[in-house]
Amino acid sequence: MELRGQAAIVTGAGRNIGRAIALELAGMGADIVVADMDEATGQRTADEVRALGRRALAVRTDVTRLADLQAMADRTMAEFGGIDILVNNAGIHKSMHTADVTETDWDRLLAVNAKGVFFASQAVLRHMVAAKRGNIISLASMAGKMGLRTSLVYGVTKAAVISMTRSLALAHAADGIRANCVCPGIVETDMIFQVDREAGEGLMGLRPGEYLKQRVEQIPLGRIEKAEDVANVVGFLASAKSSYMTGQAINVTGGLVMH
Repeated sequence: MELRGQAAIVTGAGRNIGRAIALELAGMGADIVVADMDEATGQRTADEVRALGRRALAVRTDVTRLADLQAMADRTMAEFGGIDILVNNAGIHKSMHTADVTETDWDRLLAVNAKGVFFASQAVLRHMVAAKRGNIISLASMAGKMGLRTSLVYGVTKAAVISMTRSLALAHAADGIRANCVCPGIVETDMIFQVDREAGEGLMGLRPGEYLKQRVEQIPLGRIEKAEDVANVVGFLASAKSSYMTGQAINVTGGLVMH
């Protein structure tokens, strides 16, 4: 088990991609901190990690609250004695026409998807710098690399994650810390069904499921992405097999995005 003896924090790990990542890293031997706003789903993922024979700690965490992020880091240090891996997975989406974006919409998406990534990284960095090792893996999106007409604000937040990843990689390479991000595409999670309702039905007037069907038909590999497809790449980035990689934004889109 390549990650045995390492402690990994996964934000938003109660369900969907975050849960899949937590289980993937646990399967590789890591002990897991499940940082999620929903205590019930967070505890369920922690129980699944324990069933794999690894230690787990569920910590209620709102990534928009700096006090929560600091408590997340402090509890990890107290429980496991170090922080080896941070996976910034927590994120939200809202489909909107540009003219309908409110200041509240803008602030909320930036707070979770960009501010949360930065301050979660900052909360663990002092421990990683002191240990002269660490690995920060963030979830961006293909939306951060391309235009999406009903996801402007979401795309802005994910482009910010890509930029932060590159800057963190440069700033902390000499400290033994790597930073990379993953850019998923059309993933079969609660979020894509939300997009189907908001964008497909609400903004485009399509039948339920039609927007998602059209998007999947555009995928060169011919199928919708699974949460495990993303988790597998995160596992690779967490492992020594990627030890010469930092500052990268890796597409996991089935060929939808190739740049």
